[in-house]
Amino acid sequence: MNSSKPVLSVRNLSVSYQAQRGWVRAVSKVSFDLHEGETLAFIGESGCGKSTLNLALIRTLPKSAVIDSGEVLYTRRDGSTINILSLNKAAMRRWLWSECAMVFQGALNSLNPVIRIADTFYETANAHGMSKAECKKRSLELLEKVRLDAPRVFNSYPHELSGGMRQRVLLALSLLLRPQIVIMDEPTTAVDILTQRSILEVLKQLRAEYKFSVIFISHDLAVAAEIADTIATMYAGELVEIGPVDEVFYRPRHAYTLALLDAAPRLSTAREDLSSIRGKPPDLIQPPSGCKFHERCSFVRDHCKTKLPLLVPAEDDPRHKVACFESARVLATQRKGMVASS
Repeated sequence: MNSSKPVLSVRNLSVSYQAQRGWVRAVSKVSFDLHEGETLAFIGESGCGKSTLNLALIRTLPKSAVIDSGEVLYTRRDGSTINILSLNKAAMRRWLWSECAMVFQGALNSLNPVIRIADTFYETANAHGMSKAECKKRSLELLEKVRLDAPRVFNSYPHELSGGMRQRVLLALSLLLRPQIVIMDEPTTAVDILTQRSILEVLKQLRAEYKFSVIFISHDLAVAAEIADTIATMYAGELVEIGPVDEVFYRPRHAYTLALLDAAPRLSTAREDLSSIRGKPPDLIQPPSGCKFHERCSFVRDHCKTKLPLLVPAEDDPRHKVACFESARVLATQRKGMVASS
């Protein structure tokens, strides 16, 4: 188990969207802890609830969304704890950026196209009482840290920068007020492989230096494996597996996690057959009974169709939690496969 204290504890968080056909349960009773200095990566197919979950954490959901239940408990540096969901608007504005910042997926859309990068930094600093001189000094330092030509970029407009440069500007901006938590939503999706590599290296360097915690959202398993300490798999709005990165990727216990890994290409072998996940994600307005993955699962048994599996620790490793009745069979199948292929 992670010995450091949690900076964020999420308990039974559920989020629904109002649609014409009814309510879509996009996040269902999700619970997890984010510890000091930890990078927690959420993986899963598009539409599984990753982004909705993290927008709920900073309360920036669209108007059609409702937080049905749950707590988001944040521990300040002084040791006091607050429930983010109970903060008023003024307190929420103070908490954002100073305690928790988010790097959104679309770098160009996240920056105001008609103002310079400098003014974006100044606006953020001014909203939290940082002086202009202090803001400029720290902004230039951070832009240097993310490997940019700081004076030029600071005085540029967003359209004068490449996609990778804009992404690194957002990373620098997220650290301006020294938050404890940085949420990153697919930060490497729209950039080429070399820029992706540069962003990941910068992120590792900054995390080691500033000791902040990261919630990393990704559908790219290779990126998640490289950057994360802990991996959380989401399916149909539910957290179905969570554990140390090596455990989840080399000894997955949930059939869905195993299916995701089997569907991803590996560079370690010259030739390999990839397996697609059969079927499609369930209707979240009228979800199937029992395990929501059972209609697509290769390990399904009758009880999977009627009973809902709970997220519980694995018998041989309490750090690794899984919501799957057939987790032992999933693990045993991998072991047989490794023996056969060795």
